Amino acid sequence: MELTQETSDLSAYLAASDAIDHDHPRVRATAARLAEKAQDSYAYARLAFEFVRDAIPHSQDSGDPRVTWRASDVLEQGTGICYAKAHALAALLRAEDIPTAFCYQRLSDGDGDGHVVHGLVAVRFNGAWHRQDPRGNKPGVDAQFSLDGERLAFAPEVKSNEMDYPVLYAEPHPVVLNTLKAARDRPHLWQTLPTAL
Repeated sequence: MELTQETSDLSAYLAASDAIDHDHPRVRATAARLAEKAQDSYAYARLAFEFVRDAIPHSQDSGDPRVTWRASDVLEQGTGICYAKAHALAALLRAEDIPTAFCYQRLSDGDGDGHVVHGLVAVRFNGAWHRQDPRGNKPGVDAQFSLDGERLAFAPEVKSNEMDYPVLYAEPHPVVLNTLKAARDRPHLWQTLPTAL
């Protein structure tokens, strides 16, 4: 799949914002702790990915009712859905000057009678973007960090009207961010998830 940058200015994919608050002390401390174990940027990116994937449970999988959207809150509370986990990973990567974008998929929902937007990130290495999915593994889901062929949590099925959105956003999509901010709790969030972008 060919990915399209929202903007050609790579600095936009390193910027801090309300949601991607990589200037926050908690994000900085977590990034520094991970960087101590990494020999280079690639190793750091893999460690950050595995940390977010494995150490921060997906709130639907764990049954946690809290909704997080700001990267520092995801790290502090240790919970989030795919979008929030993508925000945390982006903040950790941007904290170490690794350009990171937000990207999305349209997947069948759990009931199979509708669709839901799924969030992930793309990292830039060696002049190319590589999508990564830190949502968290479980039976039937085995996402891995890879710059050599995608190892995502989900592969859209055309017959089910699923798709990869090709745009790489410098900031979380407004529909996604507004949905997270408006949710009272995760059960409410689950009823209001976007079905398309």
